[in-house]
Amino acid sequence: MNPLEAPMFCMLLRKHCENGIIESVTQPGLERVIKIQVRQRDELGDLSLKTILVEIMGRHSNIILIDPATGAILDGIHHVTPTISSYRIVMPGAAYVAPPEQHKEMPTEVNRERFVSILTEATAEQEAPVLTPGAWEKLLVQRFSGLSPLVARELVYRSGGDASRLEDPLEAVALLWEPFAGLMDNLRHHRYTPVIVEAPGGKAFFSILELTHLDGETKRYDNVSRRLEAYYGDKAERDTVKQRVADLFRSLTNERSKNVKKLEKLEETRQDAEQADRFRILGELLTASLHLITKGDKQVEVVNYYDEEQRPVTIELDPLLTPSENAQRYFKKYTKSKNSLIAVQEQMEQAHEEIRYLDNLLQQLTSASLSDIEEIREELTEQGYLRDRGGKKGRRKKPNAKPVLACYTSSEGIPIYVGKNNTQNEYLTNRLAHPGDTWLHTKDIPGSHVVIRSPEFGDATLTEAAQLAAYYSQARESSGVPVDYTLIRHVRKPSGAKPGFVIYDHQKTLFVTPDAELIKQMPVQQK
Repeated sequence: MNPLEAPMFCMLLRKHCENGIIESVTQPGLERVIKIQVRQRDELGDLSLKTILVEIMGRHSNIILIDPATGAILDGIHHVTPTISSYRIVMPGAAYVAPPEQHKEMPTEVNRERFVSILTEATAEQEAPVLTPGAWEKLLVQRFSGLSPLVARELVYRSGGDASRLEDPLEAVALLWEPFAGLMDNLRHHRYTPVIVEAPGGKAFFSILELTHLDGETKRYDNVSRRLEAYYGDKAERDTVKQRVADLFRSLTNERSKNVKKLEKLEETRQDAEQADRFRILGELLTASLHLITKGDKQVEVVNYYDEEQRPVTIELDPLLTPSENAQRYFKKYTKSKNSLIAVQEQMEQAHEEIRYLDNLLQQLTSASLSDIEEIREELTEQGYLRDRGGKKGRRKKPNAKPVLACYTSSEGIPIYVGKNNTQNEYLTNRLAHPGDTWLHTKDIPGSHVVIRSPEFGDATLTEAAQLAAYYSQARESSGVPVDYTLIRHVRKPSGAKPGFVIYDHQKTLFVTPDAELIKQMPVQQK
Protein backbone atom coordinates (compact mmCIF):
# COMPACT_ATOMS: atom_id res chain seq x y z
CA MET A 1 0.00 0.00 0.00
CA ASN A 2 1.41 3.40 -1.00
CA PRO A 3 1.99 5.84 1.87
CA LEU A 4 0.05 9.12 1.81
CA GLU A 5 3.34 10.97 1.47
CA ALA A 6 6.01 9.09 -0.48
CA PRO A 7 9.57 9.23 0.96
CA MET A 8 12.07 11.41 -0.92
CA PHE A 9 13.97 8.41 -2.29
CA CYS A 10 10.73 6.92 -3.59
CA MET A 11 9.93 10.21 -5.36
CA LEU A 12 13.40 10.12 -6.94
CA LEU A 13 12.86 6.56 -8.22
CA ARG A 14 9.52 7.60 -9.70
CA LYS A 15 11.17 10.48 -11.49
CA HIS A 16 13.98 8.42 -13.03
CA CYS A 17 12.43 4.95 -13.36
CA GLU A 18 8.63 5.21 -13.56
CA ASN A 19 7.28 3.67 -16.79
CA GLY A 20 10.79 2.46 -17.53
CA ILE A 21 11.79 -0.97 -18.83
CA ILE A 22 14.01 -3.27 -16.78
CA GLU A 23 16.68 -4.43 -19.22
CA SER A 24 18.61 -6.73 -16.88
CA VAL A 25 18.91 -8.00 -13.33
CA THR A 26 22.39 -9.27 -12.50
CA GLN A 27 24.44 -10.35 -9.51
CA PRO A 28 28.22 -9.86 -9.42
CA GLY A 29 29.48 -13.36 -8.70
CA LEU A 30 27.88 -14.59 -5.52
CA GLU A 31 28.06 -11.22 -3.79
CA ARG A 32 25.03 -9.92 -1.89
CA VAL A 33 24.49 -7.18 -4.48
CA ILE A 34 21.75 -6.97 -7.12
CA LYS A 35 22.16 -4.67 -10.11
CA ILE A 36 18.97 -3.60 -11.93
CA GLN A 37 19.39 -1.77 -15.26
CA VAL A 38 16.41 0.44 -16.16
CA ARG A 39 15.80 2.20 -19.52
CA GLN A 40 13.42 5.13 -19.55
CA ARG A 41 12.60 8.16 -21.67
CA ASP A 42 13.16 11.45 -19.86
CA GLU A 43 11.01 14.61 -20.02
CA LEU A 44 12.52 15.49 -23.44
CA GLY A 45 11.84 12.06 -24.86
CA ASP A 46 15.47 11.02 -24.89
CA LEU A 47 16.47 7.53 -23.78
CA SER A 48 17.97 7.48 -20.31
CA LEU A 49 19.69 4.58 -18.51
CA LYS A 50 19.77 4.24 -14.75
CA THR A 51 21.16 1.56 -12.42
CA ILE A 52 19.54 0.56 -9.16
CA LEU A 53 21.98 -1.20 -6.82
CA VAL A 54 20.56 -3.22 -3.94
CA GLU A 55 23.26 -4.03 -1.40
CA ILE A 56 22.15 -6.66 1.13
CA MET A 57 24.69 -6.41 3.94
CA GLY A 58 22.87 -6.58 7.26
CA ARG A 59 22.77 -3.23 9.04
CA HIS A 60 24.85 -1.73 6.22
CA SER A 61 22.23 -2.60 3.57
CA ASN A 62 21.37 0.12 1.08
CA ILE A 63 19.54 0.91 -2.16
CA ILE A 64 21.45 3.28 -4.45
CA LEU A 65 20.41 4.94 -7.72
CA ILE A 66 23.31 5.57 -10.12
CA ASP A 67 23.75 7.31 -13.46
CA PRO A 68 25.83 4.70 -15.36
CA ALA A 69 26.99 7.33 -17.87
CA THR A 70 28.96 9.21 -15.21
CA GLY A 71 29.15 6.64 -12.39
CA ALA A 72 27.77 9.28 -10.05
CA ILE A 73 25.28 8.54 -7.28
CA LEU A 74 21.92 10.25 -7.76
CA ASP A 75 20.87 9.27 -4.22
CA GLY A 76 20.69 6.42 -1.74
CA ILE A 77 18.03 5.35 0.71
CA HIS A 78 20.71 5.65 3.44
CA HIS A 79 23.38 8.34 3.27
CA VAL A 80 26.95 7.48 4.26
CA THR A 81 29.01 10.57 5.01
CA PRO A 82 32.83 10.84 5.30
CA THR A 83 32.45 10.91 9.10
CA ILE A 84 30.77 7.48 8.95
CA SER A 85 33.08 5.82 6.41
CA SER A 86 36.35 6.90 4.92
CA TYR A 87 36.27 4.08 2.35
CA ARG A 88 33.04 4.91 0.45
CA ILE A 89 30.61 7.81 0.49
CA VAL A 90 26.95 7.40 -0.43
CA MET A 91 25.73 10.92 -1.11
CA PRO A 92 24.20 12.63 -4.17
CA GLY A 93 26.95 13.58 -6.61
CA ALA A 94 29.60 11.29 -5.15
CA ALA A 95 31.25 8.65 -7.33
CA TYR A 96 29.94 5.16 -6.61
CA VAL A 97 32.45 2.87 -4.95
CA ALA A 98 31.60 -0.81 -4.60
CA PRO A 99 31.69 -2.46 -1.15
CA PRO A 100 35.16 -3.64 -0.10
CA GLU A 101 36.42 -6.73 -1.90
CA GLN A 102 36.52 -9.78 0.33
CA HIS A 103 38.97 -11.62 -1.93
CA LYS A 104 37.16 -14.92 -1.66
CA GLU A 105 37.21 -17.73 -4.20
CA MET A 106 34.26 -18.25 -6.55
CA PRO A 107 33.16 -21.72 -5.35
CA THR A 108 31.49 -22.75 -8.64
CA GLU A 109 34.84 -22.34 -10.47
CA VAL A 110 36.97 -24.35 -8.03
CA ASN A 111 38.20 -27.83 -8.93
CA ARG A 112 39.39 -30.49 -6.50
CA GLU A 113 43.06 -29.47 -6.62
CA ARG A 114 42.28 -25.82 -6.00
CA PHE A 115 39.84 -26.73 -3.20
CA VAL A 116 42.53 -28.83 -1.47
CA SER A 117 45.09 -26.06 -1.92
CA ILE A 118 42.84 -23.33 -0.49
CA LEU A 119 41.86 -25.27 2.62
CA THR A 120 45.37 -26.64 3.19
CA GLU A 121 46.75 -23.09 3.18
CA ALA A 122 43.92 -22.00 5.48
CA THR A 123 44.63 -24.74 8.01
CA ALA A 124 48.32 -23.84 8.09
CA GLU A 125 47.35 -20.31 9.19
CA GLN A 126 45.21 -21.59 12.05
CA GLU A 127 46.52 -20.93 15.53
CA ALA A 128 44.38 -23.64 17.15
CA PRO A 129 46.17 -27.03 17.18
CA VAL A 130 42.87 -28.97 16.91
CA LEU A 131 40.46 -28.42 14.01
CA THR A 132 36.86 -28.94 15.14
CA PRO A 133 33.72 -29.06 12.94
CA GLY A 134 33.09 -25.44 13.94
CA ALA A 135 36.57 -24.44 12.77
CA TRP A 136 35.97 -26.02 9.34
CA GLU A 137 32.67 -24.16 9.04
CA LYS A 138 34.44 -20.84 9.64
CA LEU A 139 37.16 -21.68 7.08
CA LEU A 140 34.59 -22.46 4.38
CA VAL A 141 32.80 -19.14 5.03
CA GLN A 142 36.04 -17.16 5.10
CA ARG A 143 37.54 -18.64 1.90
CA PHE A 144 34.58 -19.08 -0.47
CA SER A 145 32.18 -16.44 -1.74
CA GLY A 146 28.47 -16.92 -1.17
CA LEU A 147 28.71 -19.64 1.48
CA SER A 148 26.67 -18.81 4.57
CA PRO A 149 27.40 -20.28 8.02
CA LEU A 150 24.22 -22.37 7.63
CA VAL A 151 25.37 -23.91 4.33
CA ALA A 152 28.91 -24.43 5.69
CA ARG A 153 27.46 -26.26 8.69
CA GLU A 154 25.45 -28.48 6.33
CA LEU A 155 28.52 -29.28 4.20
CA VAL A 156 30.58 -30.25 7.26
CA TYR A 157 27.69 -32.41 8.49
CA ARG A 158 27.37 -34.13 5.09
CA SER A 159 31.08 -34.88 5.03
CA GLY A 160 30.33 -37.60 7.58
CA GLY A 161 33.51 -36.92 9.49
CA ASP A 162 33.34 -37.02 13.26
CA ALA A 163 35.38 -34.63 15.38
CA SER A 164 38.44 -36.89 15.56
CA ARG A 165 38.63 -37.43 11.76
CA LEU A 166 38.28 -33.71 11.11
CA GLU A 167 41.35 -32.99 13.23
CA ASP A 168 43.55 -34.32 10.38
CA PRO A 169 43.58 -31.56 7.70
CA LEU A 170 44.27 -33.89 4.73
CA GLU A 171 41.56 -36.36 5.68
CA ALA A 172 39.09 -33.57 6.50
CA VAL A 173 39.62 -31.81 3.14
CA ALA A 174 39.03 -35.08 1.30
CA LEU A 175 35.81 -35.63 3.25
CA LEU A 176 34.58 -32.08 2.62
CA TRP A 177 35.18 -32.14 -1.13
CA GLU A 178 32.36 -34.55 -2.03
CA PRO A 179 29.44 -32.55 -0.52
CA PHE A 180 31.06 -29.29 -1.68
CA ALA A 181 31.42 -30.52 -5.28
CA GLY A 182 27.85 -31.87 -5.28
CA LEU A 183 26.44 -28.53 -4.15
CA MET A 184 28.46 -26.56 -6.73
CA ASP A 185 27.33 -28.90 -9.51
CA ASN A 186 23.70 -28.29 -8.53
CA LEU A 187 24.28 -24.52 -8.52
CA ARG A 188 25.90 -24.54 -11.96
CA HIS A 189 22.91 -26.44 -13.38
CA HIS A 190 20.32 -24.46 -11.39
CA ARG A 191 19.11 -27.49 -9.47
CA TYR A 192 17.71 -26.21 -6.19
CA THR A 193 15.78 -27.76 -3.32
CA PRO A 194 14.06 -24.80 -1.62
CA VAL A 195 13.18 -25.71 1.96
CA ILE A 196 12.10 -24.18 5.25
CA VAL A 197 12.94 -26.11 8.42
CA GLU A 198 10.95 -25.40 11.58
CA ALA A 199 13.47 -26.28 14.28
CA PRO A 200 12.51 -27.10 17.89
CA GLY A 201 11.82 -23.90 19.79
CA GLY A 202 10.00 -22.26 16.89
CA LYS A 203 13.02 -20.90 14.99
CA ALA A 204 12.82 -21.29 11.21
CA PHE A 205 15.68 -21.70 8.71
CA PHE A 206 15.50 -21.56 4.91
CA SER A 207 17.93 -22.64 2.19
CA ILE A 208 18.22 -23.83 -1.40
CA LEU A 209 19.48 -27.24 -0.26
CA GLU A 210 18.24 -29.85 2.17
CA LEU A 211 19.27 -29.00 5.73
CA THR A 212 19.90 -32.52 6.99
CA HIS A 213 21.83 -31.35 10.05
CA LEU A 214 18.73 -29.73 11.56
CA ASP A 215 16.09 -31.56 13.55
CA GLY A 216 12.58 -30.38 12.83
CA GLU A 217 9.81 -30.31 10.26
CA THR A 218 10.98 -29.68 6.68
CA LYS A 219 8.69 -27.97 4.16
CA ARG A 220 9.66 -28.18 0.48
CA TYR A 221 8.66 -25.73 -2.24
CA ASP A 222 8.44 -25.78 -6.03
CA ASN A 223 10.76 -22.82 -6.45
CA VAL A 224 12.82 -20.32 -4.50
CA SER A 225 10.28 -17.50 -4.90
CA ARG A 226 7.49 -19.47 -3.23
CA ARG A 227 9.83 -20.47 -0.45
CA LEU A 228 10.82 -16.84 0.18
CA GLU A 229 7.19 -15.71 0.01
CA ALA A 230 6.21 -18.34 2.59
CA TYR A 231 9.06 -17.38 4.92
CA TYR A 232 9.03 -13.59 4.65
CA GLY A 233 5.26 -13.25 4.18
CA ASP A 234 4.62 -14.63 7.66
CA LYS A 235 7.75 -13.06 9.11
CA ALA A 236 6.89 -9.56 7.84
CA GLU A 237 3.52 -9.57 9.62
CA ARG A 238 5.01 -11.13 12.76
CA ASP A 239 7.75 -8.49 12.87
CA THR A 240 5.25 -5.66 12.32
CA VAL A 241 2.98 -6.99 15.05
CA LYS A 242 5.99 -7.39 17.35
CA GLN A 243 6.93 -3.73 16.84
CA ARG A 244 3.37 -2.54 17.41
CA VAL A 245 2.87 -4.52 20.63
CA ALA A 246 6.32 -4.00 22.18
CA ASP A 247 4.97 -1.39 24.61
CA LEU A 248 2.00 -3.61 25.49
CA PHE A 249 4.28 -6.58 26.17
CA ARG A 250 6.48 -4.42 28.38
CA SER A 251 3.54 -2.98 30.31
CA LEU A 252 1.82 -6.35 30.84
CA THR A 253 5.06 -8.11 31.79
CA ASN A 254 5.79 -5.42 34.40
CA GLU A 255 2.26 -5.76 35.81
CA ARG A 256 2.65 -9.52 35.98
CA SER A 257 5.99 -9.20 37.80
CA LYS A 258 4.38 -6.84 40.34
CA ASN A 259 1.64 -9.36 41.06
CA VAL A 260 4.12 -12.23 41.39
CA LYS A 261 6.13 -10.22 43.96
CA LYS A 262 2.89 -9.27 45.71
CA LEU A 263 2.00 -12.97 45.97
CA GLU A 264 5.38 -13.76 47.53
CA LYS A 265 4.87 -11.11 50.23
CA LEU A 266 1.28 -12.21 50.82
CA GLU A 267 2.45 -15.80 51.21
CA GLU A 268 4.83 -14.70 53.98
CA THR A 269 1.99 -12.82 55.68
CA ARG A 270 -0.28 -15.85 55.30
CA GLN A 271 2.25 -18.14 56.95
CA ASP A 272 2.51 -15.72 59.88
CA ALA A 273 -1.26 -15.42 60.10
CA GLU A 274 -1.63 -19.20 60.24
CA GLN A 275 -0.13 -18.99 63.75
CA ALA A 276 -3.49 -17.56 64.92
CA ASP A 277 -4.58 -20.75 66.68
CA ARG A 278 -1.32 -20.83 68.60
CA PHE A 279 -2.06 -17.34 70.03
CA ARG A 280 -5.54 -18.49 71.09
CA ILE A 281 -4.13 -21.54 72.86
CA LEU A 282 -1.52 -19.44 74.68
CA GLY A 283 -4.25 -17.02 75.79
CA GLU A 284 -6.40 -19.84 77.16
CA LEU A 285 -3.44 -21.43 78.94
CA LEU A 286 -2.67 -18.08 80.59
CA THR A 287 -6.32 -17.62 81.60
CA ALA A 288 -6.27 -21.03 83.27
CA SER A 289 -3.00 -20.21 85.04
CA LEU A 290 -3.52 -16.64 86.25
CA HIS A 291 -2.83 -17.73 89.84
CA LEU A 292 0.75 -18.64 88.84
CA ILE A 293 1.54 -15.17 87.46
CA THR A 294 2.33 -11.85 89.10
CA LYS A 295 2.77 -8.48 87.44
CA GLY A 296 6.40 -8.02 86.47
CA ASP A 297 6.98 -11.61 85.36
CA LYS A 298 8.71 -11.92 81.99
CA GLN A 299 7.63 -15.50 81.35
CA VAL A 300 5.73 -18.36 82.91
CA GLU A 301 5.88 -22.12 82.48
CA VAL A 302 2.47 -23.84 82.44
CA VAL A 303 1.14 -27.28 81.55
CA ASN A 304 -0.12 -27.47 77.98
CA TYR A 305 -3.34 -29.41 78.45
CA TYR A 306 -3.87 -29.31 74.64
CA ASP A 307 -0.86 -31.58 74.30
CA GLU A 308 -1.60 -35.31 74.64
CA GLU A 309 1.55 -35.77 76.71
CA GLN A 310 0.75 -32.70 78.88
CA ARG A 311 4.23 -31.27 78.31
CA PRO A 312 5.02 -27.89 79.85
CA VAL A 313 5.26 -24.77 77.67
CA THR A 314 6.99 -21.46 78.38
CA ILE A 315 4.91 -18.34 77.56
CA GLU A 316 6.54 -14.92 77.11
CA LEU A 317 4.91 -12.13 79.16
CA ASP A 318 4.94 -8.33 79.13
CA PRO A 319 6.15 -7.38 82.64
CA LEU A 320 4.26 -4.06 82.47
CA LEU A 321 0.90 -5.84 82.12
CA THR A 322 -1.22 -7.69 84.66
CA PRO A 323 -1.72 -11.45 84.27
CA SER A 324 -5.22 -10.88 82.84
CA GLU A 325 -3.97 -8.21 80.41
CA ASN A 326 -1.26 -10.60 79.20
CA ALA A 327 -3.91 -13.22 78.44
CA GLN A 328 -6.01 -10.62 76.61
CA ARG A 329 -2.94 -9.58 74.62
CA TYR A 330 -2.68 -13.09 73.14
CA PHE A 331 -6.42 -13.18 72.38
CA LYS A 332 -6.09 -9.86 70.52
CA LYS A 333 -3.17 -11.32 68.51
CA TYR A 334 -5.39 -14.30 67.70
CA THR A 335 -8.25 -12.08 66.46
CA LYS A 336 -5.90 -9.87 64.43
CA SER A 337 -4.16 -12.86 62.80
CA LYS A 338 -7.47 -14.55 62.00
CA ASN A 339 -8.87 -11.42 60.35
CA SER A 340 -5.58 -10.88 58.57
CA LEU A 341 -5.67 -14.43 57.19
CA ILE A 342 -9.11 -13.84 55.63
CA ALA A 343 -7.93 -10.56 54.04
CA VAL A 344 -4.68 -12.11 52.81
CA GLN A 345 -6.50 -15.05 51.20
CA GLU A 346 -8.81 -12.62 49.39
CA GLN A 347 -5.84 -10.59 48.17
CA MET A 348 -4.04 -13.75 47.03
CA GLU A 349 -7.10 -14.85 45.05
CA GLN A 350 -7.24 -11.41 43.42
CA ALA A 351 -3.52 -11.58 42.56
CA HIS A 352 -3.91 -15.07 41.07
CA GLU A 353 -6.88 -13.84 39.02
CA GLU A 354 -4.85 -10.84 37.87
CA ILE A 355 -1.95 -13.08 36.80
CA ARG A 356 -4.33 -15.38 34.89
CA TYR A 357 -5.80 -12.35 33.13
CA LEU A 358 -2.35 -10.95 32.26
CA ASP A 359 -1.14 -14.36 31.03
CA ASN A 360 -4.21 -14.53 28.80
CA LEU A 361 -3.47 -11.09 27.35
CA LEU A 362 0.20 -11.95 26.79
CA GLN A 363 -0.86 -15.09 24.95
CA GLN A 364 -3.28 -13.07 22.80
CA LEU A 365 -0.49 -10.67 21.86
CA THR A 366 1.72 -13.54 20.66
CA SER A 367 -0.92 -14.65 18.13
CA ALA A 368 -2.53 -11.26 17.39
CA SER A 369 -2.84 -9.99 13.85
CA LEU A 370 -2.55 -6.31 13.00
CA SER A 371 -6.34 -5.97 13.13
CA ASP A 372 -6.51 -7.45 16.66
CA ILE A 373 -4.02 -5.12 18.31
CA GLU A 374 -6.25 -2.03 18.56
CA GLU A 375 -9.02 -4.00 20.29
CA ILE A 376 -6.52 -5.30 22.84
CA ARG A 377 -5.17 -1.79 23.37
CA GLU A 378 -8.71 -0.42 23.92
CA GLU A 379 -9.42 -3.15 26.47
CA LEU A 380 -6.22 -2.36 28.37
CA THR A 381 -7.19 1.33 28.41
CA GLU A 382 -10.68 0.50 29.72
CA GLN A 383 -9.17 -1.75 32.41
CA GLY A 384 -6.79 1.01 33.52
CA TYR A 385 -3.53 -0.60 32.42
CA LEU A 386 -2.88 2.07 29.78
CA ARG A 387 -3.60 5.77 29.66
CA ASP A 388 -6.15 6.98 27.16
CA ARG A 389 -3.90 8.34 24.40
CA GLY A 390 -4.97 11.95 24.04
CA GLY A 391 -8.50 11.22 25.25
CA LYS A 392 -9.84 11.23 21.69
CA LYS A 393 -13.48 10.44 22.32
CA GLY A 394 -14.26 10.31 18.65
CA ARG A 395 -11.98 7.29 18.22
CA ARG A 396 -13.69 5.19 20.86
CA LYS A 397 -15.64 2.24 19.59
CA LYS A 398 -19.41 2.39 19.46
CA PRO A 399 -21.24 0.56 22.25
CA ASN A 400 -22.90 -1.85 19.81
CA ALA A 401 -19.91 -2.25 17.50
CA LYS A 402 -19.31 -5.89 16.73
CA PRO A 403 -15.75 -7.14 16.36
CA VAL A 404 -14.59 -8.98 13.27
CA LEU A 405 -14.04 -12.70 13.96
CA ALA A 406 -12.03 -15.34 12.15
CA CYS A 407 -14.46 -17.95 10.78
CA TYR A 408 -12.86 -21.21 9.67
CA THR A 409 -14.68 -23.87 7.68
CA SER A 410 -14.19 -27.47 8.75
CA SER A 411 -13.67 -30.35 6.32
CA GLU A 412 -17.37 -31.11 6.84
CA GLY A 413 -18.37 -27.59 5.82
CA ILE A 414 -19.21 -26.46 9.38
CA PRO A 415 -18.31 -22.87 10.46
CA ILE A 416 -15.88 -22.63 13.40
CA TYR A 417 -15.42 -19.18 14.97
CA VAL A 418 -12.26 -18.16 16.85
CA GLY A 419 -11.84 -15.19 19.19
CA LYS A 420 -8.33 -13.71 19.07
CA ASN A 421 -8.73 -11.34 22.04
CA ASN A 422 -11.09 -10.74 24.97
CA THR A 423 -13.30 -8.35 23.01
CA GLN A 424 -13.82 -11.02 20.37
CA ASN A 425 -14.10 -13.81 22.96
CA GLU A 426 -16.88 -12.02 24.86
CA TYR A 427 -18.83 -11.20 21.72
CA LEU A 428 -18.46 -14.73 20.36
CA THR A 429 -19.39 -16.58 23.57
CA ASN A 430 -21.96 -14.23 25.09
CA ARG A 431 -23.72 -12.77 22.04
CA LEU A 432 -23.06 -14.56 18.77
CA ALA A 433 -23.18 -18.21 19.83
CA HIS A 434 -26.47 -20.08 20.31
CA PRO A 435 -27.19 -22.24 23.39
CA GLY A 436 -26.86 -25.42 21.31
CA ASP A 437 -23.49 -24.49 19.81
CA THR A 438 -20.33 -26.19 21.08
CA TRP A 439 -17.72 -24.12 22.93
CA LEU A 440 -14.04 -25.13 23.21
CA HIS A 441 -11.07 -23.87 25.23
CA THR A 442 -7.71 -25.25 26.33
CA LYS A 443 -7.98 -26.74 29.82
CA ASP A 444 -6.34 -24.46 32.44
CA ILE A 445 -4.22 -22.83 29.70
CA PRO A 446 -4.64 -19.24 28.41
CA GLY A 447 -6.15 -19.30 24.93
CA SER A 448 -8.94 -18.34 22.55
CA HIS A 449 -12.63 -19.10 22.78
CA VAL A 450 -13.66 -21.36 19.89
CA VAL A 451 -17.27 -22.05 18.88
CA ILE A 452 -18.67 -24.64 16.45
CA ARG A 453 -21.72 -22.86 15.01
CA SER A 454 -23.88 -25.92 14.44
CA PRO A 455 -25.83 -28.32 16.68
CA GLU A 456 -24.77 -31.27 14.52
CA PHE A 457 -21.27 -32.14 13.31
CA GLY A 458 -18.90 -35.09 13.06
CA ASP A 459 -15.67 -36.08 14.79
CA ALA A 460 -13.61 -34.38 12.06
CA THR A 461 -15.13 -30.96 12.85
CA LEU A 462 -14.66 -31.47 16.60
CA THR A 463 -11.00 -32.42 16.11
CA GLU A 464 -10.37 -29.44 13.82
CA ALA A 465 -12.03 -27.07 16.30
CA ALA A 466 -9.85 -28.51 19.08
CA GLN A 467 -6.82 -27.96 16.83
CA LEU A 468 -7.79 -24.28 16.53
CA ALA A 469 -8.25 -23.96 20.30
CA ALA A 470 -4.82 -25.50 20.94
CA TYR A 471 -3.10 -23.54 18.17
CA TYR A 472 -4.45 -20.19 19.43
CA SER A 473 -3.32 -20.85 22.99
CA GLN A 474 -0.21 -20.65 25.13
CA ALA A 475 0.37 -24.34 24.35
CA ARG A 476 0.85 -23.81 20.60
CA GLU A 477 4.28 -25.48 20.65
CA SER A 478 3.22 -28.36 22.92
CA SER A 479 1.91 -31.84 22.20
CA GLY A 480 -1.08 -33.63 23.72
CA VAL A 481 -2.78 -30.34 24.63
CA PRO A 482 -5.99 -30.84 26.70
CA VAL A 483 -9.02 -29.07 25.19
CA ASP A 484 -12.34 -28.88 27.04
CA TYR A 485 -15.60 -28.71 25.10
CA THR A 486 -19.19 -28.21 26.23
CA LEU A 487 -22.42 -26.59 25.02
CA ILE A 488 -22.70 -22.80 25.17
CA ARG A 489 -25.61 -23.13 27.60
CA HIS A 490 -23.13 -24.46 30.17
CA VAL A 491 -20.75 -21.48 29.80
CA ARG A 492 -21.28 -18.32 31.87
CA LYS A 493 -19.40 -15.25 32.98
CA PRO A 494 -19.31 -14.59 36.76
CA SER A 495 -20.49 -11.18 37.91
CA GLY A 496 -17.61 -8.71 38.04
CA ALA A 497 -15.15 -11.06 36.30
CA LYS A 498 -12.36 -9.78 34.08
CA PRO A 499 -13.02 -9.54 30.31
CA GLY A 500 -12.92 -12.92 28.60
CA PHE A 501 -13.16 -14.92 31.85
CA VAL A 502 -15.88 -17.58 32.03
CA ILE A 503 -16.71 -20.68 34.02
CA TYR A 504 -18.27 -23.82 32.58
CA ASP A 505 -19.42 -27.34 33.43
CA HIS A 506 -20.67 -30.55 31.76
CA GLN A 507 -17.39 -30.52 29.80
CA LYS A 508 -15.51 -33.33 28.14
CA THR A 509 -11.79 -33.26 27.31
CA LEU A 510 -9.85 -34.38 24.27
CA PHE A 511 -6.12 -34.15 23.58
CA VAL A 512 -4.60 -32.76 20.38
CA THR A 513 -1.20 -31.68 19.08
CA PRO A 514 -1.39 -28.31 17.24
CA ASP A 515 -0.68 -28.65 13.52
CA ALA A 516 0.18 -25.30 11.91
CA GLU A 517 -0.07 -26.70 8.37
CA LEU A 518 -3.56 -28.03 9.02
CA ILE A 519 -4.65 -24.62 10.33
CA LYS A 520 -3.18 -22.82 7.29
CA GLN A 521 -5.01 -25.16 4.90
CA MET A 522 -8.42 -24.57 6.51
CA PRO A 523 -10.55 -22.01 4.61
CA VAL A 524 -10.97 -18.86 6.70
CA GLN A 525 -12.99 -15.65 6.35
CA GLN A 526 -13.30 -12.54 8.48
CA LYS A 527 -16.90 -12.08 9.62
